[in-house]
Amino acid sequence: MTFPFMPEQASTMAASVDNLFFFLLAVSAFFAVLIAVLVVVFAVKYRRVHEASVGAPIHGGLVLELTWTIIPLGIAMVMFVWGASVYFDLARVPQNAVEIYITGKRWMWKAQHLTGQKEINALHVPVGQPVKLIIQSEDVIHSFFIPAFRAKMDAVPGRITTMWFEATKPGRYHLFCAEYCGTNHSGMTGYVEVMEPSAFQTWLGGGAQEGSLAEAGEQLFNKLGCATCHSGDSQARGPNLEGVFGTTVTLANGQQVLFDEEYARESILNPQAKMVEGYLPLMPTFQGLVNEEGLAQLIEYVKSLSQGGATPTPTPAAVPGSTPKPQPSDP
Repeated sequence: MTFPFMPEQASTMAASVDNLFFFLLAVSAFFAVLIAVLVVVFAVKYRRVHEASVGAPIHGGLVLELTWTIIPLGIAMVMFVWGASVYFDLARVPQNAVEIYITGKRWMWKAQHLTGQKEINALHVPVGQPVKLIIQSEDVIHSFFIPAFRAKMDAVPGRITTMWFEATKPGRYHLFCAEYCGTNHSGMTGYVEVMEPSAFQTWLGGGAQEGSLAEAGEQLFNKLGCATCHSGDSQARGPNLEGVFGTTVTLANGQQVLFDEEYARESILNPQAKMVEGYLPLMPTFQGLVNEEGLAQLIEYVKSLSQGGATPTPTPAAVPGSTPKPQPSDP
């Protein structure tokens, strides 16, 4: 039986991360050995031979001081530039990435595809296609880790984090929780199944009895009565949500923020934190009324309104006592 020194490289970023890691390891090892050898050599060479011995006076050396300053500075700058380059490559999500919601919960990983499929401790993705993971936590801090992809990101309660990867080889790869989260942390494992694009499309078409994530979000949106205030008409008590995802909105205090997944989540759970300019702080919090799965559905529904989705329309359940408005018919 053989034990590989490193996990195989199965993503487009794996080689870049490994090269940087081995460079840092080599530099650290070189200086650790150099310093250890110099300590031993100098300890032997300049040891006190007689009790009355006095060391020779040292008057400094400009060349030596410049050498031990400039060389480490140059190495540190190489580390900084190289590390920043890899970091930005990891942080910049390609525009054509497939989006999947991941929720960490003791003791499992739940995945929600936009088409509605759900998985527990498993994740199916296509090969050769960038995949963006939108990561949440229902309880404590977890960390979604796929060693073969050199991809890891914390799942933090109360906020959304993201990471992306592009698998290069079909196959099955381990996924772990890399943050100690409690007694059964070691059992919080699963696998990533990398499939050929055609096989992945076939797999996507084989499940999802509840419709897409956005469709589930629309039902929840109406059930919670959100359409009452976000109907989009001029008398609405909340801002129109159509076409705003991905844009910059102006807040009541004059600041501007990007309307992304994190802002949408915060606005649902803590609506008074960043009020949109021109609206009163009337919206109640939905903390405790919507779980992480529901938040993902609502966010996807709001996102769909900027991608040609329907304008939210109050339903009879959302507006008790009001006259139901005609619903738009499907094409």
